[in-house]
Amino acid sequence: MKKLFVAALLSATLGACTVARPAQTRSAILQVLTTQTAAWNRGDVASYMQGYWQSDSLVFIGKSGLTYGWQPTLDNYRRGYPTPAAMGQLTFSNLGITQDSPLSAHVVGRWHLARTAGDLAGHFLLVFRRINGQWVIVADHSS
Repeated sequence: MKKLFVAALLSATLGACTVARPAQTRSAILQVLTTQTAAWNRGDVASYMQGYWQSDSLVFIGKSGLTYGWQPTLDNYRRGYPTPAAMGQLTFSNLGITQDSPLSAHVVGRWHLARTAGDLAGHFLLVFRRINGQWVIVADHSS
């Protein structure tokens, strides 16, 4: 009985060590968004896309409808924003980050592109999952 208790205690302790706490989750997700913003503002769409799940199951929902897959999403960004001037300078604001489970979270916020051709802005809902120890966007609904 004592061995069973020790095994259960050890299992619970190890499990607790691998669970992301809300503050850790928030920090990790903010880092993803900060890294994406810096890449976008350098005109580097490929690096911006590193915040997304590199999978055919990634889904992006925008004004043109649904896009499935990391590569098609990258291709859409490159078509829509072919130059650094077209990309402008990105900022995120009004971020609400909610951890839904140890392995999932969502973010609601506002995006803004400051551009010489005219600013663009809207809102978004991002679904994050912790995959292989990294928080990545698995679904993006931007409008």
